[in-house]
Amino acid sequence: MPQEPTETPAGRGLARLQGMGPVIGLVLLCVAGTLLNSNFATLDNAMNVLTRTAFIGIIAVGMCFVIVSGGIDLSVGSMAALIAGAVILCMNRLAPVLASPEVTVVMGIVLALLLGALFGLAHGLLITRGRIEPFIVTLGTLGIFRAYLTYISNGGAITLDNELSDTYSPVYYGSLLGVPIPVWVFLLVALAGGLILNRTTYGRYVQAIGSNEQVARYAAVDVDRVKVLTYVLLGVCVGIATLLYVPRLGSASPTTGLLWELEAIAAVIVGGTALKGGAGTVTGTVVGAVLLSVISNILNLTSIISVYLNAAVQGFVIIAVAFMQRSRR
Repeated sequence: MPQEPTETPAGRGLARLQGMGPVIGLVLLCVAGTLLNSNFATLDNAMNVLTRTAFIGIIAVGMCFVIVSGGIDLSVGSMAALIAGAVILCMNRLAPVLASPEVTVVMGIVLALLLGALFGLAHGLLITRGRIEPFIVTLGTLGIFRAYLTYISNGGAITLDNELSDTYSPVYYGSLLGVPIPVWVFLLVALAGGLILNRTTYGRYVQAIGSNEQVARYAAVDVDRVKVLTYVLLGVCVGIATLLYVPRLGSASPTTGLLWELEAIAAVIVGGTALKGGAGTVTGTVVGAVLLSVISNILNLTSIISVYLNAAVQGFVIIAVAFMQRSRR
């Protein structure tokens, strides 16, 4: 019988180098940013970059699971906007009844996580039970979520009451040991995501489904259940990110969360996750999210190109990384 090809040391070295690509790119960007503007390499700027990364980074952790399983979600930005609007409305209505800003904020937090899970559950059921492609399902809900927010806000902004805003603001503006709260939450979500993806049976099933769904079914994996849980996990991540974002401005409008889906998908792809699923890491996703934030920060500090082209830069990055993945295959 013919022998199976064995991987050479040079091949293993090349694979490791490719895996380190996002980290190498991030280091080179940091060096370039320091050379272009001395303010880039300050602690305050670093904390600012990480804080702004937290929202997209948390969503990207959930998106990593979805893409690794072979799916996609285009609705996360609109979902975040609707959750933000619903939570603010709910807290404003509950505040006079509960007469405790702290309890009201806790109720808002519970509502955000519950809504995220329910929206994710709806996606998962439509995809698995309804046998509709993830792209179509989430493209539809992208419009539905944002349209409902526009409806309940009458096309304007929904603003959090001042007393609640004062109670809630430390969630974004507070810090622990000199590190902003959103950064700590991002770190905890990333650590939990990494452990779930790499150290649990569920994580192995997610990767197996993305590699070959039919083989996973033959191996007695409950594919539909795993997929539903994956979208629920992403919905919860969107809820967490929204909770951190609301106290930043204290309001929600039809433009809230605009293009977050692009940034989250870009972070996952730049981090090395395969577009077709089956392979990816939460660590790479975190590096990808930080890398994209660093690009935006450098553009803001140096004015090399207009800041209005940030989304275009991210789009070019997605296309370039996808092309490189295709070349490797």
